[in-house]
Amino acid sequence: MIYVGIDIAKTNHYASIVDYSTGEVIENPFLVTNNKQGFDLLFSKIKNFDKDKVLIGLESTAHYGNNLIFYFHEKQFNLGIINPIQTATLRKTRIRKVKNDKVDSMLICEALSLGYYNLLSDYDVKLLEIKSLCRFHKDLKDKVSAAKIQLKTYVDQLFPELNSFFKNNLNIKTAHELLKLYQSPEDISNVNLTKLSNLLIKNSRGKYDKSRAVELKKLASNSVGINNSALSIQIKMTIELIELLESQINDIEKQVSDFIKKSDSVITSIPGIGDMTAAIIISEIGDINRFNNPGQVLAFAGLDPSVKQSGTFNASSTRMSKRGSSLLRYALILAANNVQLNTKTFNDYYNTKRLQGKLHYNSLGHCAGKLVRTIFYMLKNNVNFNLD
Repeated sequence: MIYVGIDIAKTNHYASIVDYSTGEVIENPFLVTNNKQGFDLLFSKIKNFDKDKVLIGLESTAHYGNNLIFYFHEKQFNLGIINPIQTATLRKTRIRKVKNDKVDSMLICEALSLGYYNLLSDYDVKLLEIKSLCRFHKDLKDKVSAAKIQLKTYVDQLFPELNSFFKNNLNIKTAHELLKLYQSPEDISNVNLTKLSNLLIKNSRGKYDKSRAVELKKLASNSVGINNSALSIQIKMTIELIELLESQINDIEKQVSDFIKKSDSVITSIPGIGDMTAAIIISEIGDINRFNNPGQVLAFAGLDPSVKQSGTFNASSTRMSKRGSSLLRYALILAANNVQLNTKTFNDYYNTKRLQGKLHYNSLGHCAGKLVRTIFYMLKNNVNFNLD
């Protein structure tokens, strides 16, 4: 078997090629630039070998190796993903303490020869795309939340009474449609009552009628807001930004939902877990065979308890470590809450923790741990959720 070890870096990579059946080093560590010339150079050194006898290995490192993964996957080479802990362990076995890209590419070859890798499948490559979409989705959601907070800040200055009029929720369709046309109290107080009534009735489906329009005009006439045209511009543009971001979020959710339906993952059989949450969990965990037990998944998500120990002292209560994938942790906590609301088993478990004096989020953390154990078993055995 011919092993190709690639040490991934941000700008340039290093690769080594070793035939472990003969012990021959075919290529000592050489530079692979992170561009087409570099990728083509690496390809030129292995293209004449039988693809079934070539295994390309690289560590699981953020997004920097994705370009190489897609490049060689399209060329139908076998790809092995290695946990960086494995190469770190091999490095410690060396007498000399050496850590550089060239040495690491050889260590990766050795890790491949020892079987310290997970073979990348077509499904795994697709998961990389979904993982990217899920993370982008979370970024967009965070931006929407920030924009909504900013909108309230602007309105509080220009027309502070409006927030109470909409029952402390400016982020509803009626409020947005009103503010896109009339941002200042002066604009609202001067608008024709019939026109204002029709706008409110149409966008609230009758919830805000003519009497509310009269109330709004009165509030506007007596507002203590700042007369500032710059704030009017910021309000209008912020609403446009929110609508644009929410449209993008909807597009992503449609693509992710299509993937989930086609993948038919067992996770979707768990009551309370929607397509987006399922996609985050599936893509962040990846190949379940990377983990030997549920505890490793918990640690990967940062849901494991931190350890506080010194001498004979051991803390009896600690918080979760929060050191793993923050997105996976977010999805599991969200899923745990929905699952406990939709299944008796998890609801009973949640209530038991509450009766023990634990707070809501602490109890959800325990439910998330139980959910991880359930998901681990389901994925390992490819079985649907059992309500019994």
